[in-house]
Amino acid sequence: MNIILSRDSQVRVMEDMVTNAEKSFGQFCSLLAAYTRKTARLRDKADQLVKQLINFANMENPEMRATLRNFAEDLAKVQDYRQAEVERLETKVVNPLKFYGVQIKQTRAEIKKFKSVRNNEIKQLEKLEKLRQKSPSDRQTIVSAETSMQRASVDASRTSHQLEETVDTFQKQKLKDIQKIFLDFVTIEMVFHAKAVEVYSSAFQTLESYDLEKDLEDFRAKMHGVYGRYDARPPLTDTTLSPALPWSLARSAQSTIQSQRKEAVSEDDSAEEDPVEDLRGQAQQPHQ
Repeated sequence: MNIILSRDSQVRVMEDMVTNAEKSFGQFCSLLAAYTRKTARLRDKADQLVKQLINFANMENPEMRATLRNFAEDLAKVQDYRQAEVERLETKVVNPLKFYGVQIKQTRAEIKKFKSVRNNEIKQLEKLEKLRQKSPSDRQTIVSAETSMQRASVDASRTSHQLEETVDTFQKQKLKDIQKIFLDFVTIEMVFHAKAVEVYSSAFQTLESYDLEKDLEDFRAKMHGVYGRYDARPPLTDTTLSPALPWSLARSAQSTIQSQRKEAVSEDDSAEEDPVEDLRGQAQQPHQ
């Protein structure tokens, strides 16, 4: 009986561990999915800012026009990096968390299987005890019950050992996965910010080197009807940006995150509260 009680205690520990993992991974999934969506919305707002910079530059004097053109190119390049950040977060962080329910479902199934075997062991033990009390002289029936009890006990012992191995493997994999997921998260963020700092440094130099006096001279000359400086540069359009630049304002949707770009224009981000992901629902999907 002490062995049975010990097994009950083991099962409770295992169930608690699986339940905590299910809850925690669901919350991680919800929060990091929201983080990825908000990053995509920030990218969309920056795209709009680039368009506005181009429109404004077309109405300005030559020096400001050239300065804003270069600044818009740099800002657009940062959004290329931000787009790559969004896609990597979705692939390497959100999706592994989303499909973690498969492992949780399998571990729960093993626990349920063991509990069924354990219940049979308890049932056979109770049956044997009743026979010993009611019919102590019926040796044949008691021997048969003892044999059934021994088989149930051996089966429970074997299943218990298998369950321990399964749960131990699950725990080890869970710890390794959480380490890898957040290592990937930090690496993705570091790569984005390192590249963004490089481009923003260039943008800073562009803005700092703007020659205000030349534009004022040009503006004052135009006010007085003097056109000594002829600006041969055409007005800027979206296609005026450098051909080498990989960024495009007409970027097609490449991931499920990008499909939300229209929603982001009118959505009040500060009022959003994301629900906790239900990993039990995700467990129904095959692991990709």
